[in-house]
Amino acid sequence: MSSFGEWTEQDGLPVFSYRADQRVSDVAGWERPGWGWTTRHWACVGNRRIQLVADNEGRRGLWDCYDGLRWLTAADDRGTGSTVLAAGDIRLGTAMPDWPAGSVPERRFGPTWFEVECSDGGLTLGNLTFCPEGERPWVVIRVTVRNESGAAVTGTLAEEWELRPRFAQLGTTAARRAETAAAQVSYQTSVAPGVVRADESFAPGREVFGRPRTLLLEVLGAARADAFPEVIEGMPHPALRLTVPVRLAAGEQAEFWFRFGAEDVEVPGDPAALLAESVQALRTRLPAAAAPRAPQAGREVPWHAALLTGGACADGVLGGHTLDQASAYSFEIGFNGAARDPLQHALPLVYTEPDLALSVLRNTCSWSDSDGRMPWALDGAKQPFTSKYDPSDQPLWALWLAAEYAAATGDLAAFAAPLRLHPATGGAQVSVHEALRRQFRYFVDRVGRGHRGHVRIMNADWNDLAISESGADRAAMSADGESVLNSAMAAWVLPVWAALADRLSDGDSANEARALGAELRALVAAEWNGRWFRRAYGPGVPPIGDDQMWLEVQPWAILCGAADEAQARSLLAAIDAGPRAGSPLGARVRWPVPPGGSKHPRGEGTRGGTWYSINMTLVWAAARTDSALAFDEWQRMTLAAHEQAYPGIWEGTISGPDSYNGPEARSPGRTWAHPDALTAMQAFPVSNLHSHAQPLLAYLRLLGVEPTDTGSLRTGGGAAWASQTFALEPDGHGRLTALGDVAVSTAHGTITGGPGEVCW
Repeated sequence: MSSFGEWTEQDGLPVFSYRADQRVSDVAGWERPGWGWTTRHWACVGNRRIQLVADNEGRRGLWDCYDGLRWLTAADDRGTGSTVLAAGDIRLGTAMPDWPAGSVPERRFGPTWFEVECSDGGLTLGNLTFCPEGERPWVVIRVTVRNESGAAVTGTLAEEWELRPRFAQLGTTAARRAETAAAQVSYQTSVAPGVVRADESFAPGREVFGRPRTLLLEVLGAARADAFPEVIEGMPHPALRLTVPVRLAAGEQAEFWFRFGAEDVEVPGDPAALLAESVQALRTRLPAAAAPRAPQAGREVPWHAALLTGGACADGVLGGHTLDQASAYSFEIGFNGAARDPLQHALPLVYTEPDLALSVLRNTCSWSDSDGRMPWALDGAKQPFTSKYDPSDQPLWALWLAAEYAAATGDLAAFAAPLRLHPATGGAQVSVHEALRRQFRYFVDRVGRGHRGHVRIMNADWNDLAISESGADRAAMSADGESVLNSAMAAWVLPVWAALADRLSDGDSANEARALGAELRALVAAEWNGRWFRRAYGPGVPPIGDDQMWLEVQPWAILCGAADEAQARSLLAAIDAGPRAGSPLGARVRWPVPPGGSKHPRGEGTRGGTWYSINMTLVWAAARTDSALAFDEWQRMTLAAHEQAYPGIWEGTISGPDSYNGPEARSPGRTWAHPDALTAMQAFPVSNLHSHAQPLLAYLRLLGVEPTDTGSLRTGGGAAWASQTFALEPDGHGRLTALGDVAVSTAHGTITGGPGEVCW
């Protein structure tokens, strides 16, 4: 059981009830790089437009990446939203400074909401802040006051949000972001019956970016007529406050409703009905799972799906939806990248919310230029960032997502739809198919292959240490180094992409992709050294990964068919005895764990940490040969496994980073914190979307669900999955909602059909 609370259920959905008192609990404290010692724990939930960041101090903040990475009200150091009840001698608030002494409020983290409840003197104050379903850029707040004092109570209830903007951008520090916002953002405030409004303006020559917002705090419902709106002037920014009178007889309870966020044209009607509709819609859209060999799936599959989709945001610059890694990468460092990451995050959405998966594919493909080159990242202003990394693998992820989407939906019309490329590259309009074809050509012609025939590594593939630890000169490695990882991944992706290209009447691309995939598969097969597959080659240096296992290449060697059955079994046994041994959170990415350095300590990051994105492929590969190992590895990816192994660490309790430190690290169970880096994952160690997307995709792969090189969707069984669009039973029977023609390869034969519901 977690040191901080326990899982429960509310409205048929999983909820984490946080009951620890960080004011007195030593276990809550931790060192946050760049910020110092803190007892604050937080998590992010959202809809398709806004994210609510709530914490164990009862505070709330809002994050918005519609046209830039920014906090509407900063929550990187503390949230600004609070509710206070004043009645006689009692002052009771939802934020920690107003908690009564000796009382521990219950804080509940729900899939799209946060709730806190505290009591004193017979009065109970509850606040539920939720993100309504859809693309609404605001939250709705339900405040409940209950009087069990035995006497009538008269007082006031105040809902207040301090305006503290932050703009996250590459190359800045947290202090600089605060200074920039304070110096360059001002507000014109106004009040009206039941509403407090603040119109932003940015100073000329600003360093901030995006369009100014109009923020509003509004009373909803009957209390509007009695509300007292006011602006609390402060330095450097004001706070918006609404105060309503409270009159309760003994035993009486009252509800008050507010909304806060960016103004839009929609005005909520009945807020109670909106809450009920949102919860019902949430229950309907979240997938369900049941696996006797992995009982955690019943709770964690819908939870991960909620937090994954809660990280999406409509993109006001490029269109579609962004689905970036979040965590320290966007909230702290200030970028959306690498481009491979939103594409990975969207893969499980193919089976839950395929419209969102397609929207993310379109959005990420729009990053590319007219040659099909996709930048490593977008900065905080949504501009291409290419000055540091030029990865060689990114086109493969777009081709993969496109092929999986087509196999599961049959929606070929999506690839004929127009797509506008990034304005910074000229904003040319092409079809989605053409954007993908250009990415394929970029991979073949510009990334290319080295003199051994493997895919070039350029200056990054997935693991940057493959270059820095190669022993070769970095420039020479970028020019002539070769990635066995990219070759193995391409040997699986290209035939799957070829099947889609055929369906799109692009036979030339299909034939070339199949031939290249076959060549690369043979080359990867030759990299078997009797124990595992080598990782990379550099000019004038020994093969990388010949005397040490680099995990990331091993599952792809199995998946692409380079490993025969005997090699696959031997390799999985070696992984079980090596990288997995004694590691409660899953296989380490390097084995034996290498010694640490000043920038990459032992057991952290790619020096022996465990990575969701890599262990997902391990689960997938093992599911083909050793289902017991596959299920065990999936269980090690769960929040339940982290809670059991590290009950006193918040990250991993309800959300996590991209990587956990291994047992050999100085802080096992936490995440990487490079001592000499500008920031670290440990500075914002939750809400990395890999921690939610990869367990979902790995679970589907456990059930044998994957696209094939014939364009069909393969399914298996052994456990259950059910969403609005795709369901599979343990006996292999299932259904999917097709948008076009599909072929499903099942344990009961190949079924064709669509559009409409296809059953087998």
